[in-house]
Amino acid sequence: MSAMIITSNDLTITRMAVIALRTNSELIAGAKAMMIENLKKQMSAGIAHFVYKKKDGSLREAWGTTNSLAAKHINGRGQSRENFATTAYYDCEAGGWRSFRWENLVKVF
Repeated sequence: MSAMIITSNDLTITRMAVIALRTNSELIAGAKAMMIENLKKQMSAGIAHFVYKKKDGSLREAWGTTNSLAAKHINGRGQSRENFATTAYYDCEAGGWRSFRWENLVKVF
């Protein structure tokens, strides 16, 4: 039997619970929650490169950020995408905000 030790914040644990519910796999949930935490750190520091599955099933390769590069595009209205079990990012190629469901993250480079 193997165990995964989580030393992250409460939000990572919340992400794991949501992903486990949606995928029926605690193993996948733990891996994806840690990938999201890594991605969010990369995006806050600069531009991150990642892949996720879109709603239509196709894969989307993205370059996104949440740091000061995107600050001029934040209007401050509405609720955090985290409340809807998604992660938002500023798409550097498209020049707009996008989001993806946590369980759909495929790879972080």
